[in-house]
Amino acid sequence: MNFDFTEDQQEIRATARDLLASRSTWERVRGHAEAGAQDEALYTELGGLGWPGIAVAEEHGGQGLGMVEFVILLEALGEACAAVPLRGTALAALFVEHAGSPGQQAQWLPGLASGELRGALGTWADGVGELVPDAVGADIVVLLDTDGGASLVPAADASIEPVASIDPTRRYARVSVAEGGGVELLTSDTSEALRRAEVGVAAGLVGVSQRALDMTVAFVKERKQFGVPIGSFQAVGHKAAQMLFDTEGARSATLFGAWAADADTDQLPLGAAMAKAAASAGGRTTTAAAIQLHGGIGFTWEADLHWLYKRAQLDAVFLGGPATHRARISALSAERVVAATR
Repeated sequence: MNFDFTEDQQEIRATARDLLASRSTWERVRGHAEAGAQDEALYTELGGLGWPGIAVAEEHGGQGLGMVEFVILLEALGEACAAVPLRGTALAALFVEHAGSPGQQAQWLPGLASGELRGALGTWADGVGELVPDAVGADIVVLLDTDGGASLVPAADASIEPVASIDPTRRYARVSVAEGGGVELLTSDTSEALRRAEVGVAAGLVGVSQRALDMTVAFVKERKQFGVPIGSFQAVGHKAAQMLFDTEGARSATLFGAWAADADTDQLPLGAAMAKAAASAGGRTTTAAAIQLHGGIGFTWEADLHWLYKRAQLDAVFLGGPATHRARISALSAERVVAATR
C-alpha cells in the first residue's frame, strides 16, 4: 500500500512551497507584521489561483479537491508564516458548505472560494468574540458558541474592532453584533465542519514547526564552537531530534485526520482531536526549542524565529489547546472500548 501523496498532490505541495518561498520572504513578513498590515498583493495572487476554494465543491465555485489538498496548502502557508487572511476565508467556507443552508451556500460560497469575499472563524460568548483571527477586512464571520452552535455574522451587521496581539503576522479583531444587526444561524450539527477546521489549523502548525526545524538544523550545522559545528554536540542533537519527532508526529496525525474526512469514515472526530493535540503541543515546543538552539541570537528582534513562535502560541489554543483535545481522545477511546465489550 502506498501512503505517499499522489502525483497531483506532490505537484500542489511543490508549487505552493516554491511560490510562497519567493513571495513570502522573511523581509516581506516582517514588513507587514511591523506595519500591522496584511499582504494584500499576495492574497490577491493566491485568490487568483483558487487557493481559498481548494476544498469547496465545484458546484459552489471551488476546485472540488479534498482535505488532504487543503492541509497541504495550509501547511505551506504556515511554513511561510504568510501574512494573509486565507486561512480564515477557507475555514469560514468550510462551515458555510458543511453546515449552511442552500441559501447561505449560494450567497457566500462562490465569493469565498474565489477570494473575492473574505471570511473569518472564531469563538464568542455573550455575543462577543474577543480575539477572532483574520476578522479585519472580513465580509462574514462565523462564530462558534460554547454549546457547539455556530452563527454567521455579515460584516455589515457587526462591530469589528482591530485588536493587537502577540502575533502581528495575523490581524485579530473583537467582533460583536452591531445594534440592529442580524445573525444567521447555521445548522444545529456543525460537528463535521468543526472537526475539519481543527485539522486545518493543525496543518498550519505543522508548517510552522517544519520551518523552525529547518532553520535550526541549518544554523547548528554552520555555527561552530571549539572548532566544530554545535550540531555535533549530543545535547544539541537530542533537542533537534525531539523537534523532528514532534513535527513528524503532528504531520502524521494531521494527514490521518484529513484522510478520515476525505474517506468519510467515523474516524474523523478522533483524527481531528489527535491532529490538534499533537500539532498544538508540537508547535509550541518546537518553536521554543528553535529559539534556544539558536543561542543568544535566537532571542533578538532581528532573528526571525520569534514570528514562528508567536504564531504557534495563538494557533495552539485556537479551537482548543492540547489538554482539550487529549480529553476528547480519552472520551472517544473510552466510548469505543465500551462499544466493543457490549
